[in-house]
Amino acid sequence: MGVTEPSTTHDEHLHHDEHHDQHWLFKYVFSQDHKVIAKQFLITGIFWAIIGGTLSSLFRLQLGWPESTFEWLSPFLGKWIEAGKLNPEFYLALVTMHGTIMVFFVLTAGLSGTFSNFLIPLQVGARDMASGFMNMLSYWFFFLSSIIMFTSLFIETGPAAAGWTIYPPLSALPQAIPGSGMGMTLWLVSMALFIVSQLLGGVNYITTVINLRTRGMSMSKLPLTIWAFFLTAILGLLSFPVLFSAALLLIFDRSFGTSFFLSDIYIAGQALNHQGGSPILFQHLFWFLGHPEVYIVIMPAMGMVSEILATNARKPIFGYRAMIGSLLGISLLSFVVWAHHMFVTGMNPFLGSVFMFLTLIIAVPSAVKTFNWLATLWRGNIRFTTAMLFSIGFVSLFISGGLTGIILGNAAIDIQMHNTYFVVAHFHLVMGSSAFFGLFAGVYHWFPKMFGRMLDEKLGYIHFWLTFIGVYLVFMPMHYVGIAGFPRRYYAWTGFDSFSQFADLNKFISAAAILAFFGQFVFIFNFFYSIFRGRRATENPWNSTTLEWTTPVVPGHGNWPGEIPAVYRWPYDYSKPGAAEDFIPQNVPYSKTQSSNLPYERDTAE
Repeated sequence: MGVTEPSTTHDEHLHHDEHHDQHWLFKYVFSQDHKVIAKQFLITGIFWAIIGGTLSSLFRLQLGWPESTFEWLSPFLGKWIEAGKLNPEFYLALVTMHGTIMVFFVLTAGLSGTFSNFLIPLQVGARDMASGFMNMLSYWFFFLSSIIMFTSLFIETGPAAAGWTIYPPLSALPQAIPGSGMGMTLWLVSMALFIVSQLLGGVNYITTVINLRTRGMSMSKLPLTIWAFFLTAILGLLSFPVLFSAALLLIFDRSFGTSFFLSDIYIAGQALNHQGGSPILFQHLFWFLGHPEVYIVIMPAMGMVSEILATNARKPIFGYRAMIGSLLGISLLSFVVWAHHMFVTGMNPFLGSVFMFLTLIIAVPSAVKTFNWLATLWRGNIRFTTAMLFSIGFVSLFISGGLTGIILGNAAIDIQMHNTYFVVAHFHLVMGSSAFFGLFAGVYHWFPKMFGRMLDEKLGYIHFWLTFIGVYLVFMPMHYVGIAGFPRRYYAWTGFDSFSQFADLNKFISAAAILAFFGQFVFIFNFFYSIFRGRRATENPWNSTTLEWTTPVVPGHGNWPGEIPAVYRWPYDYSKPGAAEDFIPQNVPYSKTQSSNLPYERDTAE
């Protein structure tokens, strides 16, 4: 039957009371409890999100008002404000660090690190992760990586400034620009440590899902959250080592005189001693991680949104097996579409057409998920909790951003659009904003299980509407200016008469972006206030069916005080005809629900 028996020895060693005897340093700092580690990832992710949002506000000020002086920023930015103007080199650094922080430190570590850690043991019925020590190491490697990346913001030559994709030769030659110096070296060291963190976590997540499921929890009874985290971990395990190798070769080119990515380079008329390398090779290595990375970011959000939509529509998820199949399809196809980021590199047009075909095909499993979410909502008894609003917002943004992905998947169009704001708008909607909405939905939904208290719903509604309206006001106009040819990565557009007509629109985008960023402080206040002063939660405040809601209000180390509950049914028994209540938890046997059992379930009950 494919059922894994819980290990009694594992249960005995990890009994929840044991945790109370530990020194606070090992209980809250160097903890091996998956729930504490999840909170560490979340709070570190919130810190990074504030930094990343602040950087984006700074360069949006520059883009919205390129003729203005920003003398008032000089106490904060020091020498990077010259005669009241933002230094152009620092503008590149702001864009680079914003992208790096948001993609890796917030949406990869903050999202997956938080919820994979928190939910996998609770939803599969395990006392903890397979290896608590590896789990602890995973966070502290991430923390060390964070310290190094944060330090790079303050060094004299400035942080890395070669774009978040760190293409050579800018990233490979320390003498190229100020941001190619020590800042770039620290970026590479930080990223190497970050990848170690992700690999340690990924191995743990996969092992826990395969080996530590409770009695009765077959793979076909796993919540979609667990399927999403499981496949995300596999993606990371297969793709992150490729970025690690690229970073290592880049360090060799920078520091040891090799020529993996460099050839025929001249600086100030002086030929450098590099021959035979290829900067395009780096792009292949980077995007072999970079495209699966998009799904490493979005798939955990997809899983959580599926769970939250079913819970709050009071309906079974529509097409459970199709949802698993679409996750598998996305995971497989995400490895064979990377070169659609490289249509402008002069690649063979036939090869480009192959990648174009595969890119358009990946829209199919994404569409399956979208239609299943809409079908789950259709005629549901919907409860508009804040988590539900963010989940519906996720679906909206995923559709809006996904449609422009089909446009950009066409090589002939992408070649025209590639270096415009159309691409920026596309990936900020489909990957950035939707993943953030999934993150917020998850925090609002599982906060009661994390901290034993409820977030304030009124503040949650304010946060949702400010964010939802703000995101569309920022990124919808960007599509328009992108189609008109407005170039990305430019410090100022005032040198081009043809772009002056977009001055007001740029001001509008910048104002909306800054206001949307300040709207996030509603969430930050609500989050930290509610940890200490929020309304106390009940054991199962949302009337959900999955196992994490069978634990105490705030589970101790080991999660269940007694025996781990066995699982008898799938995770989406909502509003079942004949049932006494509108939800039946996974740990309720069929023998206790005779009035609502389907014919095949009656056989199981007997």
